[in-house]
Amino acid sequence: MEKYIIIGIVFLIVLFAVLKSMKKDAHLEINKLVEYLGGRDNIVSMDYTLSRFIVTLRDVEKANKEAIQKLGAKGIVEIDNQLKIILGNNSKQLKKYIDDMKK
Repeated sequence: MEKYIIIGIVFLIVLFAVLKSMKKDAHLEINKLVEYLGGRDNIVSMDYTLSRFIVTLRDVEKANKEAIQKLGAKGIVEIDNQLKIILGNNSKQLKKYIDDMKK
C-alpha cells in the first residue's frame, strides 16, 4: 500500500511539472490525466526519459489515448501494458524539474 502512495505522489509531481510548463490549469489537468489513464488504481509504475513519460498500467484498455493526446502529448506508443507518452521538448523541462528535486 505504501508503495502505491509513493508512486501516486511521484506521478502527481511529474504531471504537475509537465502541465505547468504547458501553462494550463494543472490541478484539473492532472485529475483528467489520471482519469484518462484508467484511474489511480490502474497505474502500476512510472518512469521517464528525455522525450517520454512511461506508465505501466494494469489494464491498458482502460486508457483513453485520444484524450491524453488532447492534453498535450505529441504521441503515444503502446507496448504490452505500457504507454510511452511522447512529450517532445516539454520532456527536457520535466527532466530538469525532476533532477532539481533529487538534489
